[in-house]
Amino acid sequence: MRSQLKKSVLLRQACSLTVLAIPLGIGCSAVYAQGSVDELAKQLANPIASLTSVPMQLNYDDGIGTQDDGYKYTLNVQPVIPVSISEDWNMISRTIVPLVFQDEIFPGAGDQSGLGDVTQSLFFSPKALTASGWTWGAGPVLLIPTATDDLLGAEKWGAGPTIVALKQTTTGWTYGALANHIWSFAGESDRGDINATYLQPFLAKGLGSGRTVNVALESTYNWEAEQWTIPLNIAYSKVTKLGEQLVSFQGGARYYLDAPDNGPEWGLRFTFTLLFPKKQ
Repeated sequence: MRSQLKKSVLLRQACSLTVLAIPLGIGCSAVYAQGSVDELAKQLANPIASLTSVPMQLNYDDGIGTQDDGYKYTLNVQPVIPVSISEDWNMISRTIVPLVFQDEIFPGAGDQSGLGDVTQSLFFSPKALTASGWTWGAGPVLLIPTATDDLLGAEKWGAGPTIVALKQTTTGWTYGALANHIWSFAGESDRGDINATYLQPFLAKGLGSGRTVNVALESTYNWEAEQWTIPLNIAYSKVTKLGEQLVSFQGGARYYLDAPDNGPEWGLRFTFTLLFPKKQ
């Protein structure tokens, strides 16, 4: 009873904040040129665009655990920092810092909260498009065991390659895929090894006035357990201004097409992003 009450209160708070925030953003959109917000929305759909941003992504997952009564909140703070390293190349740093609250995930363990494991990716990307209009980036990804609780992280160092390729059309479409693979190479010997492939095909459509609808599969294959986890995410976002600050609001839902027996069944996602475009 206590678990269900806590879950209900937290979910209502998350939804209430997002419902209040989105209309506020839409109300401010008139003070910024439509062409500018549409260009920013296009850049946001590109994981390796030359746009400094700080997404704060709140995820809620439900139906976790052996009894399907566990749930999890994850606030991913994800700064994206592009750096020009030569006349022809950019380096884009993408960091994921997870702050987690979870309950009834592990039998008899109760709830846990704190910092999870940090993921750091670096993409080296040519500034020019290919002859067919594609852009791409590749580099290393590093898993850092920063979790403040044994049940919030893998207690393993991991590393591997990451790559992304995408194309954006004049009609507002963005399509492509991001992938990485992480192997563990150090850490606690009594914890399981990491050998996981991440695949994220994505499709987005700009609707004008800074609005975008996107669909993505954030799939992970665990080679040790021979198990897929495949959430289908559908989201709507809008770029606008709060005072003088450019921001993006996003809300969406996901359904797990495949997951381990104790994995989640469905989830929600709300993202607030601070945008820092280059001054012209």
